[in-house]
Amino acid sequence: MKIGLLFGSFNPVHIGHLIIANYMANHTELDKVWLVVSPQNPFKKLGDLINTYDRLEMARLATDNSENISVSDVELKMPQPSYTIDTLTLLKEKYPEHEFALIMGSDNLISLPKWKNYKLILRDYRVFVYPRPGYENADLANHPSVTITMTPLMELSATFIRKSIAAKKNVQYFVPDPVLKFIENKNLYR
Repeated sequence: MKIGLLFGSFNPVHIGHLIIANYMANHTELDKVWLVVSPQNPFKKLGDLINTYDRLEMARLATDNSENISVSDVELKMPQPSYTIDTLTLLKEKYPEHEFALIMGSDNLISLPKWKNYKLILRDYRVFVYPRPGYENADLANHPSVTITMTPLMELSATFIRKSIAAKKNVQYFVPDPVLKFIENKNLYR
């Protein structure tokens, strides 16, 4: 089975993430997509990152009814910060029957040369790229391991959602209803 891995802090998971995952699972050669909840991105500061297990639960709530999108907590059991190459290696060992691929935005494709062992990633894994506004010209776009997709362009961000919640704005339809209920019940991002 071909499984695409969409890494993220999912702080919170939102419909943009789900649209990307759904597109990749249904409009590419990938069979399934796993949302890999990352405890901490090595390129980002912790800042207003909420509890990892709350982010994991929101991702699970968002994907509960999906046939081909699920959630992975693999990075929660790894040393921090976790690096993509290490996660890929672990998953390949744990699930040798699957073929794993990366899913990333065009912004990450541009910064990929800064990643740990990025040449190894490109040698051993396929990379499916979705467009991000303002990041159209990546040097690696023509690499044989890279597939640029026609995923619908999304300008929705978790930062926008967190700021909206803090400002007491309505975020209905930006996040799935069970996620919104979870955020409200736990009084997150206020």
